[in-house]
Amino acid sequence: MELQGTIKKLFDAQTFASGFQKREMVILTQEQYPQPINIEFLSDKISLLDNLREGENVKVGINIRGREWVSPQGETKYFNSITGWRVEKVFDNGSEPTQAAPSHSAAPVSNENPFAGDDDDDLPF
Repeated sequence: MELQGTIKKLFDAQTFASGFQKREMVILTQEQYPQPINIEFLSDKISLLDNLREGENVKVGINIRGREWVSPQGETKYFNSITGWRVEKVFDNGSEPTQAAPSHSAAPVSNENPFAGDDDDDLPF
């Protein structure tokens, strides 16, 4: 999945006692009702944020992750997180992003019925 928006906030990297590292970024989506979306970058993906600045327009490749947690009282709760794995700068003047995604050329679409010439109707129903 991808999200596109303007970088609202870049946070410093956090390192936890276990050695786990993460860095967060908030982007403001560009739609009728803009949404501030928090995206986590984990471990080796932290460096993707090094050359970014607040106010820049970006397209972010994301994964949505969910997890279940059971409290000591036995109550089950569910949590979601959005994890980034790719960032591309997007320029307003219509030029290409600095790190374009690979393009895939699709086969031409035909409006012709592929079964039009089949007089051999041996279907059992």
